Amino acid sequence: QVQVVESGGGLVQAGGSLRLSCTVSKLTFAAFAMGWFRQAPGEEREWVSCVNWSGQITYYADSVKDRFTISRDNARNTLYLQMNSLRPDDTAIYYCAADEGAFEYCSDSPREYSYWGQGTQVTVSS
Repeated sequence: QVQVVESGGGLVQAGGSLRLSCTVSKLTFAAFAMGWFRQAPGEEREWVSCVNWSGQITYYADSVKDRFTISRDNARNTLYLQMNSLRPDDTAIYYCAADEGAFEYCSDSPREYSYWGQGTQVTVSS
């Protein structure tokens, strides 16, 4: 019933920027906390960032803080991740996830997220 679709990945040179988007096909999108995760080949899935239901509370992993910005447009059922100053170690498949159980805050644990997108590949060349 809930469809989550990421887009915006691609190949970019180090120092460049990309904007990822994620759409959720559910009328209650505004009630979900949302998160971005990423997974590099042979590595565990890593939490990147999350935003609470209203968009007023955000958190970032230390590895991306001051470079990435998470935001949401509840009227469009869309989540964004603006990625600046990209580095080769940002290369990964990026996943969008929705937590229908969250209320005020958002979580860095993938176990808290009920719905996941298929992922979009981000490749950063040196």
